[in-house]
Amino acid sequence: MSPRPARYHPALVTLHWLIALLVMLALIAGSLVISDMPNTEPGKIDALRIHAIMGVSIGALMLIRLLVRWRTAHPAPARTGIALADRLAPLAHGALYVLVLLMAASGIALSVQSGLGEALFGSGTLPADFHAFTPRLVHGLIADLLIALIVLHVAAALYHALIRRDGLLKRMGFGAR
Repeated sequence: MSPRPARYHPALVTLHWLIALLVMLALIAGSLVISDMPNTEPGKIDALRIHAIMGVSIGALMLIRLLVRWRTAHPAPARTGIALADRLAPLAHGALYVLVLLMAASGIALSVQSGLGEALFGSGTLPADFHAFTPRLVHGLIADLLIALIVLHVAAALYHALIRRDGLLKRMGFGAR
């Protein structure tokens, strides 16, 4: 059995940072721009089109990331010296995967149920209110959970980098494995 690498596979690192960037942009766009824009606003269709393309891309990239993760060796689990944190970390990472995939799925479900695809890529119109559709409520709830989990994830990374100074972030960087 070969020893575990010190870093994640470069494809996994690339996917991690690309997905992180796209998720942040999609959450910002959805929470701060699109949700406050009335459906009668002419620019909303363009904003939703970009948001939808990002969402589908994030979902596809996350599925690819799962495949790469299953097929590549990765470093041993990180240890904080705090037993509860060490037990919760894998659950939090798994939850990030699940929430991102559920976010993409709920966005697709909303698009199908509301006829959004016709408005974005055809000649249809936006519904009067997306909140009339159950997937919109789910999409919003998942967004809130995802934001909270991302804040926790970033806080944990900062804890490792600034307090423990254990080099943990190097695992998700580029360099010799």
